[in-house]
Amino acid sequence: MKSLIIKKFLTVNGFATILGTLALTAVAVEPLTFPDLPKPLPIESQPLEGAEDFNEEVVDLDITPGPFKPNWESIESNYPGSPEWLRDAKFGIWVHFGPQSAGESGDWYARNLYKEEHHAYKNHLERYGHPSEVGYKDVLHTWNPDKLDPAYLTGLYKKAGARFLMIQGVHHDNYDLWDSQYHPWNSVNIGPKRDFLKEWSVACRENDMHYGVTFHHEYTWWWWQTAFGADKEGDKAGVPYDGNLTLEDGKGKWWEGYDPRLLYGIDLREYASVEQNAHTGWTPPKPGIFLRHLDYARWYAKQWALRIIDVVHNYDPDFIYTDGTVEGPFTGNGTGTGYKCNAMQTVMADYYNNTLKNRGKVDTFSIIKFRHPTNGAVNTAEFAFPDSINSSQPWIREAPVGDWFYAPGFVYDSGMMIRFIIESVCRDGNAALNICLRPDGSIDPECVKMLEEVGDWMAVNGEAVYGSHAWNVLGEGNLDDNGNLRKLPGGGLGRGHADFKFEKNDFRFTVGKDNSLYAFCMVKPETGERLLIKSLSMGNDIAPDKISSVKLLGYDGDLTWNRTKDGLEIKFPDYPSGSPSAVTFRIN
Repeated sequence: MKSLIIKKFLTVNGFATILGTLALTAVAVEPLTFPDLPKPLPIESQPLEGAEDFNEEVVDLDITPGPFKPNWESIESNYPGSPEWLRDAKFGIWVHFGPQSAGESGDWYARNLYKEEHHAYKNHLERYGHPSEVGYKDVLHTWNPDKLDPAYLTGLYKKAGARFLMIQGVHHDNYDLWDSQYHPWNSVNIGPKRDFLKEWSVACRENDMHYGVTFHHEYTWWWWQTAFGADKEGDKAGVPYDGNLTLEDGKGKWWEGYDPRLLYGIDLREYASVEQNAHTGWTPPKPGIFLRHLDYARWYAKQWALRIIDVVHNYDPDFIYTDGTVEGPFTGNGTGTGYKCNAMQTVMADYYNNTLKNRGKVDTFSIIKFRHPTNGAVNTAEFAFPDSINSSQPWIREAPVGDWFYAPGFVYDSGMMIRFIIESVCRDGNAALNICLRPDGSIDPECVKMLEEVGDWMAVNGEAVYGSHAWNVLGEGNLDDNGNLRKLPGGGLGRGHADFKFEKNDFRFTVGKDNSLYAFCMVKPETGERLLIKSLSMGNDIAPDKISSVKLLGYDGDLTWNRTKDGLEIKFPDYPSGSPSAVTFRIN
């Protein structure tokens, strides 16, 4: 494969360890030529439309040869199915960490620091200065997480019961956290001068931990439009923010030779709704193509793909992840607004062919957020849980404790993490939770305590989680106003989740690898309380005909239990294991 640097790997205990760099036919990375741009037009003067009539274009890239071609039909027909390790793992930690933590302003700090009305703007003024003079590029320059210790953190996450890590490779801020061959704005060139992906990958392999890399840069081009604005009021009214700087403006500055367009993108506010969305919305409200900037769109999609291919070939992740709100990147609508092409299929085909070449089998997968059931793709979504079991495809439910990037005032509670995991696995899914790291890469002591408590619970109850699948029903108990089972609320885990009140009649179910039925009681009952599991009543069509034993995990004694037409009745014993947030019964 031309224009890529491929690393040499040695397989140890089934995992690839980086030994060094092996030069293939061509080791020089050929930079993509930045396209010529049309003269800018007035803001909001051009329609954002044409997504339905625009034919999906083919990305012109060489990929690793193999059976997988860059189209969905080939991927679906050749993919052997998601690896069993994902079902076995069930629980992972989301390492959602990068320079946006420096603002201590929560998620999307890089975008929000250019919003005059936003608290991130005010925080940035106090910490760095005005964004017309000291913008996000300068945050990158000074960011130095010198206390980040991937080896220690991976060990801590493993102790907490996590079986895989999701490592952020690049967020919407367009800053690569590895020795990026196709993007100069990266952590080796600018800021900490560290290859974070290499550090994390080595730590994961040494801990026998599966890991994947996440990519959020697809919609950077409209996400960054705030950087092209200016204050509307005050002394700096009308003074352009630093997104408007050019390569020539960097002469004599610390960023000389680094083109701001490669970080911030270009000004696309001439398209209807882009400027409005930059300040008020999540995505441009109407589907559309950047029709006057198709050369730029083609360049952008190709560079997007090459950066992921770079990671696949040099870091050998067990999965890759693309963020979004629609069926996939570059779909012309939602987060895929702006262009339609097969960049995702190109990346996946190269990934699976490369896996086959290096591992002898395809035991990797691609997470495409909100993708419909597709062989070769794993789904994920944030926060809220479905109301019913979903076995249509492998999926991961993700959420942060607090926010996706660090900000003061988080609530640390192991109970909400444990219940989040239970709510995921009983619906036949997996859970991935982000534990925010401080800007310097350190972890709050309260986080350590929380993770240790989760690990203690998983050590006792993990047999009901790891390798499990959903039962005939996900659970029973109190219902909400719509007649559905009450469940943890959506949003980042915080006070509402820590204080959410379950009762002793709230149960969730899984079937373990040993085919035992497990019933989670979502609270710890009082000693002597009688519990009734109605789903296990005599003569119930969904229940087993016979129950031979009932055991409380973490309790060595015998239980007093009885099965009637009303349900399985259990007398809760004097349980010695501290104050767990949920207890688990194994039913054979």
